[in-house]
Amino acid sequence: MKSEDINVYKSFNIYIMMKYLKMFENFNEEDIHAICKKYGIKNYTINDDGSIDVYNSVHIDSKKLKKLPLKFNKIDGDFYCNCNRLTSLKGCPKEVNGDFNCFINKLTSLKYCPKEVYGNFTCYSNKITSFDHLPFSIDGEFICGYNPIYNIW
Repeated sequence: MKSEDINVYKSFNIYIMMKYLKMFENFNEEDIHAICKKYGIKNYTINDDGSIDVYNSVHIDSKKLKKLPLKFNKIDGDFYCNCNRLTSLKGCPKEVNGDFNCFINKLTSLKYCPKEVYGNFTCYSNKITSFDHLPFSIDGEFICGYNPIYNIW
């Protein structure tokens, strides 16, 4: 491989990596459809702000995600983002009409978590140190063991 070919290859790789590192606020409809397809998210509507409403459950668990891939708004079902490497819930839905699961991640805060959960809210085995930003409403159980906050609760 010639040195100019290597430079083009490196530039192309950097472009590809940067494209997927950009935040969901900058995604256009084509990007959103591609990401939904990649994660098996079906039956959704794209809102004017780039968030999506999903009319069934969302399973983005066990994908080694460090960030949520999309900006979610409402979920008519359960939301599974557990067993990843998330450090933030930025992009989480505002409302989940089922269970919300973010357990076994690297979360230190519940900032950006849903405001309303009409099922269980499960966030155990993280590094959460505060009850700040809890949802206004949880209709099921709140399960938060194995977090530093659990020691002072």
